[in-house]
Amino acid sequence: MPHIRVTVDGVSYDDQVEARRLLVHYLREQLGKVGTPVGCDTTNCGACTVLMDGRSVKSCSVLACQADGHDITTVEGLSSDGDLHPMQRAFHENHALQCGYCTPGMMIAALDLLRDNPDPSDDEIREGLEGNMCRCTGYVNIVRAVRDAAAVLRAQAAAPGSEPRAGVPPQVTPDQEPARQTASGGAAS
Repeated sequence: MPHIRVTVDGVSYDDQVEARRLLVHYLREQLGKVGTPVGCDTTNCGACTVLMDGRSVKSCSVLACQADGHDITTVEGLSSDGDLHPMQRAFHENHALQCGYCTPGMMIAALDLLRDNPDPSDDEIREGLEGNMCRCTGYVNIVRAVRDAAAVLRAQAAAPGSEPRAGVPPQVTPDQEPARQTASGGAAS
């Protein structure tokens, strides 16, 4: 079995994985990161989207062994010390979900969009999220949430001494960031 070293949500893992194991299943079943849902397993819905080295990937299309040496951020890694990330807060405050199944992937894809375009128009937000499907909403509140989060993130970035965490658009400054931890990989098989 392949051996991988991967950092997930700031914690380093050193694991053996089956060569054919998908990243989404590794995250959920081996590490307990159940905030990343298994949607379609065909890359169509985007529910399983995570950040790999700061870029969104659909974790149902990435093998766990391909994540070796990379930094993965799941929706669970966005909050800091119990405080919601501005994207999470904006989704909550704008009622940008109904069933919530697509929400983790939608937020992660939105963060990737804002990394490249911190002040997108509504059309650019829709285009940036086009690989993520929501079967419940009309996307109006999702677009509004992304726009509101973008404004908060821009304000945070403009604050003196503000720098983004690795892989995640700005939320906390480096001196506020928790120390990196090391853990052995999740559940025994």
